[in-house]
Amino acid sequence: MTDLADTGQQNSWFADDGIDTDVVLSTRVRLARNLSDFPFPEFMKNDSDERVRAILFDAFSRSPDADMYQTLSVKSLEQLGGMILVERGVLPPAAAENASTGIIVRSDGRITGTVNYHDHLHLSSFISGFDPSAAYASVSSVDEELQKYVHFAGNVDFGYFTSRLRDAGTGMKISVMLHIPSIVTQNLHNALFRTLVENGFDIYACFVVAPGGSTKTLGAWYRICTDSCFPVSETDQIASVVQAVRNIISIERNARKDILRDKPTMAKDIVYRAVAAIKYSRYITFREGVELVSSLKWGVSLGFLSGFSDGDIYSLLYRIQSGHLLFISRQEGLTFEKDVITNNQKADRLRSIILQEAVSQVQLVV
Repeated sequence: MTDLADTGQQNSWFADDGIDTDVVLSTRVRLARNLSDFPFPEFMKNDSDERVRAILFDAFSRSPDADMYQTLSVKSLEQLGGMILVERGVLPPAAAENASTGIIVRSDGRITGTVNYHDHLHLSSFISGFDPSAAYASVSSVDEELQKYVHFAGNVDFGYFTSRLRDAGTGMKISVMLHIPSIVTQNLHNALFRTLVENGFDIYACFVVAPGGSTKTLGAWYRICTDSCFPVSETDQIASVVQAVRNIISIERNARKDILRDKPTMAKDIVYRAVAAIKYSRYITFREGVELVSSLKWGVSLGFLSGFSDGDIYSLLYRIQSGHLLFISRQEGLTFEKDVITNNQKADRLRSIILQEAVSQVQLVV
């Protein structure tokens, strides 16, 4: 199958109920692995990339749940499918432009892999909410199954060999997507971010724009990631993430309580304005959409809105992105008002329609 757009739309694991979804949208655990008899992708020559893809794809085809996996090369991937996989965080943007890269996607969307991107295999597990232990257990079981058919480079003392030193050892990287509007509103984020970096984590905004050359964060969506895989064990890495994220969850919830006590009118103004903007706008840009969805989620967490779940809101973050909009327009055969002419106008118009449908059942809790 060369068009993964259908898979990207239908298997919406992120809409599932999860743990602590008022603050944590999702958890991903990624394992970096390399075949023992090949150089790292950066140094491969001739047909080595094709051979690595063939070996790894064959290993998946021999697993007990082989029928659940789709495997293909990026160069045979339909453009729309590539856009959706990038938007979902399955395929790094740079990998989407690399003809040597291969892709593995399980039919439930929870297990994915990239082949020949930095390392021979990056195997990832996704889960809704905050549960790094469950995400690790899921991806680890796949990793163990693969090792029945292939030999990954490494040794007992050092761990797994990887193309980047900070990925060596366990080869495991944990990332957690957060929504922390109360922390940002209370101006607590800069000190929090410094502490996280000092304790060995990377943190960055999920959505940014650069108007006039300056970077601006959209909404309050952030991702925290482990910085290094060596020399700690998988158990220690998970424990460190649990401690850090539990602290963030506590700070966000306490900041939320402070806002409800001290600034409820300000917060309601932001949330209610977002609902009004969605209901009455005819064009909504991606930049506006990300910020509006952030305000909606904050409204639900503050108790100002009812009628939809955290999973519904998380889904909106994907549905308003360009690849997903194009998929919908292709599937639905949509027609627009006669003055909606350009592709940008059609995208912004469709984005507004999707958001309006999403808030149609929302109720204000005054």
